[in-house]
Amino acid sequence: MSELSCYILEDSAVIRENLIATLEEMSPVRVIGSAEDQKTALHWLQNSENHCDVLIADIFLKSGSGLEVLKAVQNLQSVGKRVVLTNYATVDIRRRCLELGADKVFDKSGEIEGLINYCTELANENGSH
Repeated sequence: MSELSCYILEDSAVIRENLIATLEEMSPVRVIGSAEDQKTALHWLQNSENHCDVLIADIFLKSGSGLEVLKAVQNLQSVGKRVVLTNYATVDIRRRCLELGADKVFDKSGEIEGLINYCTELANENGSH
């Protein structure tokens, strides 16, 4: 199993810190960067020197939108899997995220375990190549 590099886009510092701690403790993930707004995230993600195996993005940010970030990174090879983690995981939002290139959408309130399992499965897949 290989360790996944992860970039987190989350506007709440408390949620971001808890998510980083949970992911790094319960799955083979190493968080290599984070942002709370669209501009900061795109600056990092669009820098050709940066790469992440997994991008985990919230939809509502301090400024900008996780949906706009998904749209902007659709063709970037440096961004691996794209995951949306939101409190608004309605059917319409899930569909819109998938249309914009998200690989998975998880609800913050009840699907954190699913996110952890997904990251673990990805690490297992990466480790077997």
